[in-house]
Amino acid sequence: MSDASTSQNQGSPLIERLPADIQVSFEFFPPKTEKMHTKLWTAIERLAPLKPRFVSVTYGAGGSTRERTHDTVVRIQKETDLVAAAHLTCVGASRGEVDDVARRYWDAGIHHVVALRGDPPGGEDAYTPHPDGYDYASDLVAGLKNVADFEISVAAYPETHQDATSAEADLDNLKRKIDAGATPGYYPIVL
Repeated sequence: MSDASTSQNQGSPLIERLPADIQVSFEFFPPKTEKMHTKLWTAIERLAPLKPRFVSVTYGAGGSTRERTHDTVVRIQKETDLVAAAHLTCVGASRGEVDDVARRYWDAGIHHVVALRGDPPGGEDAYTPHPDGYDYASDLVAGLKNVADFEISVAAYPETHQDATSAEADLDNLKRKIDAGATPGYYPIVL
């Protein structure tokens, strides 16, 4: 880190240990209560000096947190210097519904999306695509690129995804997402 950034953030051991060439992102859950809302903004203020590449806000299965996610992402974008990214998933929504959500983000100035297949909704053991929806993250990426010129992050797995048949198949899936329009170099690693 430069002398200026180190001296500016003295007293923060985490910042002092972070190499200058490392970029991080942080993921937040949209707050459900006023107390959680206060905790979220305290965390954002404490993490902002790390200058993350972006911060994202999760999107519950089937869009269960859709409005809270939208409101949180828009507030981060408007009230901080951070780049805010919204999660979008394929779960429980038609292509039209997902595209409408994406347009709302674009119109609100949110131009970075984390595109994910998503987990099965509560109570279901396996992922089943919505009959009128995007089947997989690669399809979602292509659809988002048709809506607007989003910067799109996608998930990558250091160990194979639980649904992948092999490590090679998992890498092939990542390549499909990149070929569909995911932004090269910004793949949150899911641990």
